[in-house]
This record gives sequence, C-alpha cells and structure tokens, in this order.
Amino acid sequence: MEIDAREKPQIEKYNELLLDIGSTLMISGANCGRIDRNIKRIADVLGLDIESFFSFNGIILTTKMKDNPSEKATHYKRLPSHGVHFGILTETSLLSWRAVSDGLSYDEIYQEFENIKKIKHHNRYQTLILVALACASLCLLAGGDIIDASFALVGSFLGLFTRQELIKKKFNLMIAIILASLVTCVVCSVNVFFNIGAMPEKGLATAVLYLIPGVPLVNGVTDFIEGYVTTGLARGFHAGFILLCIAVGMAISILIFGIDNF
Repeated sequence: MEIDAREKPQIEKYNELLLDIGSTLMISGANCGRIDRNIKRIADVLGLDIESFFSFNGIILTTKMKDNPSEKATHYKRLPSHGVHFGILTETSLLSWRAVSDGLSYDEIYQEFENIKKIKHHNRYQTLILVALACASLCLLAGGDIIDASFALVGSFLGLFTRQELIKKKFNLMIAIILASLVTCVVCSVNVFFNIGAMPEKGLATAVLYLIPGVPLVNGVTDFIEGYVTTGLARGFHAGFILLCIAVGMAISILIFGIDNF
C-alpha cells in the first residue's frame, strides 16, 4: 500500500523535492554545477546538508538534517530523455534565490516548483517556422542567394517536422535524427544536383544546423571543467553520436544524388 505523501517523514519529503528539482533541471538542459548550486541553496533554507551524484541516466541524492545528522534519506531517480527548456532553468534558479531571500517554507517551494514544471514549450508550429527562418538566414549569411535560402528553409522545416513526428511516435532519438537529416538534405540536394541557386552547397551545409546538439556539447565541456567527469563524458559521447547521425543522413542523401563536389 502506497504511503500518503503527508504521512512520510519530513526528511523523505525534503529529499524527494530536491531530487525532483535536480532531475527536472538535468533533463531541461542544465549542467551539473548549476543543478548542484540550485538545490544546495534550497537545502540550506530547509536546514539540510546534501550529497549528490550525477550521471547521464540518473541522480542519487542523500539529504541530512543539519541539526540531526543521523536523520537522513537517500533516493535515486532515473531520468527520462534529455531536452532543452530554458524557461524551467530560469524560473528554478529564481525560485532558489527567492527561497534564500524570503525564507520560503517547504510547502511554498513545493507549490512554486509544481507550477514551474507546468511551463510549456513554445508552440510547435511557431518553432518550425522560426527554425526554418533561422536556417535560411544562416544560408544567406554564408553566401547563398535567395534560392539557396529557400531550399534551406523548406528542407529544415520538413526535417524538423519529421523529427518531431518520429519522437512523438516513440522512435529512437538517433533514428529520428538520421531521418530528419536525410529529409533535409534530400530537399537541399535537389538544388545542388540541378545547380539552381548561386551557391547550392551553402544551403545543404546550413539547413541541418538545427540538429546540432549545442546544449549537450556546451554542458559536456562545462561538466569537465567543474569536475563532473562521468557526466561530461556521457554528454560528450551523446552529442558526438548525434553529430555522427547527422553525417549519416547527409551521406545517404549525397550518395543518392551522386554529389561529388560537396
């Protein structure tokens, strides 16, 4: 029989809240140092000492009462797939500082964080349009003309749409990235094959940039610098494999069209 949350020992509730905050930050794109600083601020307000271990797939957190070190709790939480949600990162950091400045109670922190977890991503079609425009703009900045940029716009739009649909249908992330890269490159390879634009290879090169794992790469380097070597390695290999999948999609498209001057 499941224990009502209200009947759990106080230390258990504290530990679960901090672990929830840490895991939500991790899957929203925070580096380990930022997660550690955020949960330590809140732990200090609640009168706790914490010890944490971060891995790419989960977090272990041990919480002790400062005034009674023998009262402690340890929990492990497995993480779902990683993503990026800067809104959650910002609001959680602000909450941790408010907890310090205003001396928020457990109940107040818990309720505010529940509201933060409900923050939604941008509208799907808004994201599609803005990402496509960004890739088209990069093509123009790289020296392509309006035709090259148009192919980049359409290719990135269809590729991102493909990725979103595959992720929604629970496909493996790497398969989704290969197919998204392939769809984008097939569209842009038409421009290269028929030499329609002034610099069609610029469209092919810039249209797939929406797939580049910038956040995992930056976080991996940051984790290394701050001493979280295990997580830094995992994030680095994860990002590297994503880059390999992008290259596989591009290579298939180039082979299909027989492009030899890219």
